[in-house]
Amino acid sequence: MIQEFQLRVLPEQAANEQNILRFLQTERGLNPREVRHVRVLKRSIDARQRTIYVNLKVRVYLNEEPEDDVFQRTEYRQVDDCPQAIVVGAGPGGLFAALRLIELGIRPIVVERGKNVHERRKDIARISREHEVNPESNYSFGEGGAGAFSDGKLYTRSKKRGSVEKILNVFCQHGASTSILVDAHPHIGTDKLPKVIEAMRNTIIACGGEVHFETKMTALLMEDDRVVGIEAVNSSPSTPNSSLFTLHSSLSTLHGPVILATGHSARDVYRWLAFNGVEIEAKDIAVGVRLEHPAELIDKIQYHNKYGKGKYLPTAEYSFVTQVEGRGVYSFCMCPGGTVVPAASGPEQVVVNGMSNSLRNSPWSNSGMVVELRVEDLGRVFGGSLSGSKDSVFGGFPAESKELSMLSFQEHLERLAWQQGGRRQTAPAQRMADFVNKRLSADLPATSYSAGLVSTPLHFWMPEFISSRLRQGFLNFGKSSHGFLTNEAVMIGVETRTSSPVRILRNGETLQHIRLRGLFPCGEGAGYAGGIVSAGIDGERCADMLAAYLKQ
Repeated sequence: MIQEFQLRVLPEQAANEQNILRFLQTERGLNPREVRHVRVLKRSIDARQRTIYVNLKVRVYLNEEPEDDVFQRTEYRQVDDCPQAIVVGAGPGGLFAALRLIELGIRPIVVERGKNVHERRKDIARISREHEVNPESNYSFGEGGAGAFSDGKLYTRSKKRGSVEKILNVFCQHGASTSILVDAHPHIGTDKLPKVIEAMRNTIIACGGEVHFETKMTALLMEDDRVVGIEAVNSSPSTPNSSLFTLHSSLSTLHGPVILATGHSARDVYRWLAFNGVEIEAKDIAVGVRLEHPAELIDKIQYHNKYGKGKYLPTAEYSFVTQVEGRGVYSFCMCPGGTVVPAASGPEQVVVNGMSNSLRNSPWSNSGMVVELRVEDLGRVFGGSLSGSKDSVFGGFPAESKELSMLSFQEHLERLAWQQGGRRQTAPAQRMADFVNKRLSADLPATSYSAGLVSTPLHFWMPEFISSRLRQGFLNFGKSSHGFLTNEAVMIGVETRTSSPVRILRNGETLQHIRLRGLFPCGEGAGYAGGIVSAGIDGERCADMLAAYLKQ
């Protein structure tokens, strides 16, 4: 017999199966001799009160053995002789699109401008060590996309668009811990995720698909109102790789309908689309800083305990949101026990992001602290310099067009940070309380940011629209969470890549571009997702629509 129970227990009672069984025996009267196995189905921490509880949903197997598989497997077929489709980008949107195409009997040809997930590590290390950014292989570009080296957080609110469980199960099938099926805020960890991504790639190849690294789409091939393929250049065609099909020339054309899953930093793609009349629009984003505290301090605050998390609790998370002068100010991509990393994808940029390993055992915790920025906030004058425009709340920066205005502002802010940081990957920084009180920080605390920090007055050079709202937001957060507003915390600039600055317009029913049949803008880069899981869901949906398109 199988029974399920909803439990509310202390952290030490939730620590392992034996302790849970003792609780069930005492509180629910179960006979331990009849219990073959206790499986935790869902787990969340309630830290709202001084006494911390763990909420559990458990399944108990009485006098019968549990099933072998904790997760549901997806069957992938051979597609060697099937119709083909092109997937541009090997981030979560592209990888899940390719796997779903295989399920549907379509052969995916994946092209990725960056390197495979292991070769990426060398270029990422070079950013901190040598302050050198490879524009094709960095924290944004390469196998796994921006999420590969950004903690692997899998929490999403996009449940209406598709099956979150399907995405998590596919991750488990490719080597992720089954704990992601249990935890309320699941994550894989930057140290574990690359092997999972590599396993997904191997499934694509084993089923007859292709994956091409260092292969950059340079143009869409269009006939009338249809996209029929892409033009791509391979930057290292002679590099041998026995597991991959290698393009035989530096410039190639690949034919088939296209899933465009380039990620939120593919600015050259956005410019190509705009120049060639493919309808796009500027999209609201959020920008700000990465805020880093000592992890022990966050543990003490969140768990209401001067001793911190203790033996049985994980490194504490937090989530803050407030409204300041009509715009949201909130924490984003919180990384408990994590590190701040240099996430620039080109020259003359300083961009920061956060990540955590699976154990989340760094001495620091960080999150993006960002201000909502709407397209209308940039002013109503486009097509040239906005400098001096009375409609612009930001002063001057070059805006190429209305469609690319948010992209232009991102670049403007990242260039300011690069200049303030010494024109290297050293990042401009300021202690949190000093920022609120408009004081230059005489020194800076120890940090996880390995490229180095430079003390600068963020309150002075950041746009007032952003800095004033951040300042009030920090005051609000400090009132609701005593000890959070402190000079032990450091603000590191700038956080600009919270989402795509552009939306590629598509039909809501078919997910195709509104004008071009055969083009399926996908995931975060197209403006329709916000994280690993939602991008994966959107990738699967685009694959479904592409299959329907081929049947027509």
